[in-house]
Parts: sequence; structure tokens; C-alpha cells
Amino acid sequence: MLIELDFESDIPIYKQLKNQIIEGIATKQVQPGDTLPSVRSLASDIGINLHTVNKVYGLLKQDEYIQIHRQKGAVINPQGIPEADDTFRSKLEQEMRPLIAESMCRGLDKHTLMQMCRQYFDDIQGE
Repeated sequence: MLIELDFESDIPIYKQLKNQIIEGIATKQVQPGDTLPSVRSLASDIGINLHTVNKVYGLLKQDEYIQIHRQKGAVINPQGIPEADDTFRSKLEQEMRPLIAESMCRGLDKHTLMQMCRQYFDDIQGE
């Protein structure tokens, strides 16, 4: 899995890294049971602070994408990622509503927004 961060982006580095790891899981570039690089190794490889990587691993653990083992380090959840539940759906709504509202304010119609969502979904799914 190739990590590419945009240091000039308005999106914080930790969010970019978290999103790219999640996309790597979604696209099956990393599989359940695969080990992620150590905090120090990943920080060094991509040129960021190790506390940033540690924060990302903590967030991924909290959301059950990874497990942290003393000997193995960060491992993609061997049982797979839990299914979307009410808590996840609520979080998704909290994140989507402002994006949809902003899109409407900027003149994007429903058809265009839905088309974009389908495009991104298909891109990640590999179609």
C-alpha cells in the first residue's frame, strides 16, 4: 500500500493517513491479519512525526480497523471490519450532512452529487 500525503492540503496529515489506510483496507491492498509498519518505521518512511502515526493507529484501533499486539504491532483486524451499525450510520450522517449542504449552497444538484458518489464508490471498489 502506497501512502501519499499532501503537505500543502487543508486536510490534516493524520486524517489523510487514516483515510488512506482505510482505503487500502477497502480496496484489499491490505488484508485482515496483515501487519502495518511500526509507528517509527512509517513515520520515518513518509517523513512525519511518530506521534501523528501513533494518533492514527489509536483512531483506527478505536474504530476496530486494527488491533495492537505487543509483539506484532498494528495488525488489520483479523476478524474483519465490523458491519455498519447504528453508531456508524450516525457518524456517517454527521459527516455527510454538512458536505451535502455545502454542495447545495454551491449549486451542485442532486443528480451531480449522486453521480460523484457513484463514481468514487466505483473507483474504490475497483470497477
